Amino acid sequence: MSSIERARNGALSSQRGVRPPRWAGLLYWTSAASIIGGLLLWEIAGRFFVKKALFLTTPTQIVAETGKLIANGQLQVHVVASGLEFVLGLAIAIVLGIGIGFAMASNKFAKRALGPWVAAFYATPTIAISPLIILWAGIDIWSKVIVVVINSIFPMIINTEAGLRSTDRQLIDAARCFGCSRMQIFWKVSLPSAIPFVFAGIKLAIGRGLVAVVVAELFGSRAGLGFLLSQASDAFNMPLLFVAVTILAITGMTLTWLVGWLERVLLPWRVTVDEAG
Repeated sequence: MSSIERARNGALSSQRGVRPPRWAGLLYWTSAASIIGGLLLWEIAGRFFVKKALFLTTPTQIVAETGKLIANGQLQVHVVASGLEFVLGLAIAIVLGIGIGFAMASNKFAKRALGPWVAAFYATPTIAISPLIILWAGIDIWSKVIVVVINSIFPMIINTEAGLRSTDRQLIDAARCFGCSRMQIFWKVSLPSAIPFVFAGIKLAIGRGLVAVVVAELFGSRAGLGFLLSQASDAFNMPLLFVAVTILAITGMTLTWLVGWLERVLLPWRVTVDEAG
């Protein structure tokens, strides 16, 4: 076992001995209470203050409309279509983004060559060129995947590069003093330091990817949540519109929570503000 691993294991052991504050259990109920309270206020506002469904749909109406869509099989078709486009696009963006970010952080020539392009495209409203991409690639699944990749890849590139460059210089010097090679320094020091930034990039990419797949489907598609939103808007069907919006919101919230959970599992030595008390 290397000295770096022994130091990390020692840090883990010391953190396991720290007792959480007495009020830590209440934190797990804060999010649930916030969501339930917001839904209750929404229901009350829709029933007693804004009584026209054209302006505001209540959560109970959304649940009823969701049940109808599930019963006739329409919702499953749209969810599967958007889900496949989103998953493929996000996976490609994560892999390519980490690779490009690593290249820019480890090679000065790659940084000089790719840096201006990353900065330019990140500042460009890529959603605006979605119709052009659909015109080039057609209205099948791959046009939406390309739109998701273009909108999700830049947070991955920027965060991966920032994470690798922000490695504590003292840790690198300490590893060199123990005789670690350049590859060992990368795997044992730089990469663990960059992982939190990578997870932050994934969280940002999830939100941008969900928006991208909906916008791409609005411009041209045969199925998907964006297609469902377009149909609901044309027919002024607010319950149907809110069904699609609610599914997207729940998906984003769930995926972000899963990424956070995975981060806590893979990086147990990181102490958050809540855990530290």
